[in-house]
Amino acid sequence: MLTPMRAIWSGSITFGLVNVPVKAYSAAKKHDISFHQVHDADGGRIRYQRRCEVCGKKIDYEHIDKAYEDGEQTVVLTDEDFASLPEAQNDEIEVVQFVPSDQIDPIMFGKSYFLEPQGKSPKSYLLLRQALGDTDRTAVVTFALRQKTRLGALRVQDDVLVLQAMYWADEVREVDFPATRSQAKIGTKEKKLAAALVDQFASDFTPEEFEDTYQVELHKLVDAKLEQGESLDTAATFGDVTEESEGEDAEVIDLMQALKASLDKKRGGRKTAAKGSRSTSGTKTSASQRSDSKPSGSKTSSSKASGGRKTGAKKSGSSGGSDASGKSGKKPAKSAKSSATSGEKSGSRRRKSA
Repeated sequence: MLTPMRAIWSGSITFGLVNVPVKAYSAAKKHDISFHQVHDADGGRIRYQRRCEVCGKKIDYEHIDKAYEDGEQTVVLTDEDFASLPEAQNDEIEVVQFVPSDQIDPIMFGKSYFLEPQGKSPKSYLLLRQALGDTDRTAVVTFALRQKTRLGALRVQDDVLVLQAMYWADEVREVDFPATRSQAKIGTKEKKLAAALVDQFASDFTPEEFEDTYQVELHKLVDAKLEQGESLDTAATFGDVTEESEGEDAEVIDLMQALKASLDKKRGGRKTAAKGSRSTSGTKTSASQRSDSKPSGSKTSSSKASGGRKTGAKKSGSSGGSDASGKSGKKPAKSAKSSATSGEKSGSRRRKSA
């Protein structure tokens, strides 16, 4: 089943007097896992805030303008300033050249967009597609997208017109590596061996056969941690907060309340044991107890479930496993449990002696 796409731009292709109404869609998407940043001690979400360095207030996007600094002075440009530029409202993809396809260096290519025909009749779209296919040429175009004038290439892929953004000529760097001008001689045998090696790997390009193995292993690692219960309460640590409580102080208070409630539930509300644990193990103990002090063996199982692959994390020593950042979150919980038990035993001895 095809994934629904959202158009990011609508306008028309123009070449001569021909007008082709189209909508543009991003041709590619990333498959990487998205991560949040959290505090390694308690798993609390790390948030970044936009604060003014003059008044110290937190600023919303609607009150943020862009500025250019030349070293001594700063010029502020508002949304109205950008909208006043002639090219800002241009909704045309203007064809300026039809060139042989092999004349465009692939290093100039950027992001690609699928173009969908619009209007009552797609005849002009089909005509342009046919012309490009018959002549084996690529249309060099100019267009405006997100307040920028861009250079692009218009070509055919299967039955669809594809707009491929291109770098401007002055954006492509010129390089001069001294080693590339070396006069080192390459022998005949070396050439033959190299040619034979290339011949062994010769094949037609089949992109679907390639797989992002890093992301596959990362998914396995995340799934293994979820299955073994090595997770945090999303509502307590990742939940969205309101504008009124989005400040750093409010977030710390909410997290501390969740930790204290978890400790009280785990220890049956015994304040004496709770105080003894906090004084012994500190913040990291509280964060680990919030996850109900799962056995440290679960991390070992997690490591086995992930196929024993090295994930780049540091070993956590005697705890038997580590999280994705290489920091152990279970060892403090163990010390907290022992301190709580010792606190209960000492209290029991005092009661007996009394």
